[in-house]
Amino acid sequence: MGHSRKRTGVDGKPRYTAYYDDIRGRRRSAGTHSSKKEADKAWQRAEVEVAKGRTGDPARGKQRFRDYVEQTWLPNHQIEASTREAYTYSLYKHVMPEFGTMRMIDILPEHVRNWITKLKDRGVKPVTIRYNKILLSAIFTTALDDQVTFIHPCRGVKTPPVPKKPLQIITPEQFDDAYHALPEGDFRLLAETEIESGLRWGELTELRVKDLKIRTRILTVSRAVVEIHPKFHPTGGRFLVKDYPKDKEYRRFKLSTQITDKLEEHIKTKNLSAEDLLFVLRQDTTQPRTRPRLVADPAGLGMTAPNENGRSYRHATLSAYSAGKCRCSHCKAAVAIYRADRRAKGKDNPRTPRTRETDGHIPSDWFRRRIWNPALEAAELNFKPTMRDLRHAHASWLLNGGADLQVVKERLGHASIATTERYLHTLPDADETALDALAKTRNRGAI
Repeated sequence: MGHSRKRTGVDGKPRYTAYYDDIRGRRRSAGTHSSKKEADKAWQRAEVEVAKGRTGDPARGKQRFRDYVEQTWLPNHQIEASTREAYTYSLYKHVMPEFGTMRMIDILPEHVRNWITKLKDRGVKPVTIRYNKILLSAIFTTALDDQVTFIHPCRGVKTPPVPKKPLQIITPEQFDDAYHALPEGDFRLLAETEIESGLRWGELTELRVKDLKIRTRILTVSRAVVEIHPKFHPTGGRFLVKDYPKDKEYRRFKLSTQITDKLEEHIKTKNLSAEDLLFVLRQDTTQPRTRPRLVADPAGLGMTAPNENGRSYRHATLSAYSAGKCRCSHCKAAVAIYRADRRAKGKDNPRTPRTRETDGHIPSDWFRRRIWNPALEAAELNFKPTMRDLRHAHASWLLNGGADLQVVKERLGHASIATTERYLHTLPDADETALDALAKTRNRGAI
């Protein structure tokens, strides 16, 4: 049973401390008050909370948000290494500056709404705001379960709407143009394997010879690789192989005869063993640098825009680059040629060409910048599909060709069939059947 105890304060005035027993029978204080009436109400409120099963120490809610996240939530939250990396970067960029110094019990829904408004006013994209609000909500859900706080400040708080943009699917003709613009060899086969299988990038680049049964043409997806910063890697590496794909379930599906034959030939040509990766990044630092050259006559290029001193310089000259601050391709080529000539004469010490840190896995950003994007520019497509868009195309082409929706769902490893349904009627000619039906009905009574 709770009670109030009278004591004398440092100013000589009477004070009353409220006491109650927690669920474990331990005597705790509910605060010191100026009157016995207030103290009695305090220990009675505390006993009500105990009856509700709230056994936490109220002092825990007085810790700073930063301390709770860094010392309790983030170290003990069971998440993927790549998710931990993304959470960490997002927390310190968007969440900590607003809530880091606040006490957990002081963060209310009005503070969360104010924070969302600030992010919006700073031009942060709605999808980023939604992601960070979900992250903040996950932190307070744990804090509520652990009885660090007794309110959830994110509940009922809205974020700016995120519009669902229609998928732009690469057509077979566009893929053929991009495919033939790729350098011949492994990367062409990689792109073709992607469009034929619809694998995620981490699944595609972790494929090994043992995953493909040549005779039955069955491909087993049982692992995925993610690239993360070494400080988030258990052993300090760059690539972390997970013993399961994204959906946490192995999946098996059949490949076409033509892509299976190409993969078989690739395995034999490279003399790959069962444990070897099908696609490997091979970096050669012994190759000489490509010597730059001017592609136009400097005399016909004209003059640069005036600099801060009002001076103009002829394009494709050192003066245009250094004094004119011009960074057009011609001026940059002139400087590159000048530096190449100095290196050839032994006047400069060229630095060793950069190599990408890898264990053989192909980094997605390296492939995008060095291989995929140049091929798209050469193909002159009217948009820039990503490698993930090839996965979208795989699903769309299957459904457009009449494949069963459930079969496509299982091939792609979707958790919900609603995700697979997004790819229905996504090709440019998908509405032709509906339009033909409309025209047939409308013109039925025409003379």
